[in-house]
Amino acid sequence: MQCGRFTLSFERPLVMGILNVTADSFSDGGRFLTRDAALARAEKMLADGADIIDIGGESTRPGAPPVPLDEELARVVPIVEALRGMNVPLSVDTYKPAVMRASLDAGADLINDIWGLRQEGALDAVKDSTCGLCVMHMLGEPRTMQAGEPVYDDVVHDVRAFFEERLEAIEKNGIDKARVSLDPGYGFGKTVAHNYALLAKLTETRPIGSNYALLAGMSRKSMLGAVTGRGAGERLAASVAAAVCAAERGAAIIRVHDVAETVDALKIWRATRDAS
Repeated sequence: MQCGRFTLSFERPLVMGILNVTADSFSDGGRFLTRDAALARAEKMLADGADIIDIGGESTRPGAPPVPLDEELARVVPIVEALRGMNVPLSVDTYKPAVMRASLDAGADLINDIWGLRQEGALDAVKDSTCGLCVMHMLGEPRTMQAGEPVYDDVVHDVRAFFEERLEAIEKNGIDKARVSLDPGYGFGKTVAHNYALLAKLTETRPIGSNYALLAGMSRKSMLGAVTGRGAGERLAASVAAAVCAAERGAAIIRVHDVAETVDALKIWRATRDAS
């Protein structure tokens, strides 16, 4: 997969470490809001084995209020600039075209968009670069996506149809589909049952006959708490188990808070798979 300065290879699942430079993310909001704290966090994740760093300046938890553009730019761009020399792919988690442009100018390699490049100007913001793109499925929008009961005819089929539509739009804009990865969007307008159906049939979410890299992001999410009964701060074991389940079902990129533990678990999974 083409990803800015890098070409990503998926002989093994890659671990994407989450760097939230936010005040209100559901699990670690406020912990890495200062520049020094964010840089120390990034360095620790790299030492723990992260393959990609994903920088986010706006919480997308259910019910999260939007962050003003200037504030998101002030949070994200200096961190991208500071991490540029670390020789690791830098992802920016944003749906705002202005943040995409500024992040790419600062040296970002991947745009991770929860809106699947549906915002006006998003495709224009990325089409002339070589950055990687992560297209995520979301039903509704962050403030309301978990209000009421999300409804699908068939969640796996509906997510696949969404990806097919977005890939068509991407191709029409002259963007090389070798730059694209797909994320089913666990927790973004889905019930617990929907989330586990999407995990169980992960590879069926991508267009039939295609081989797009699949990203799985379940770390510390409520779908894990619903099964284990544990709060967000007590879901390490469940998050690692979910990562291994995703790897077993074809995930190419696994987005996590707990890098070292996930890297170790995936090493054991790979050793067992290779021995068999």
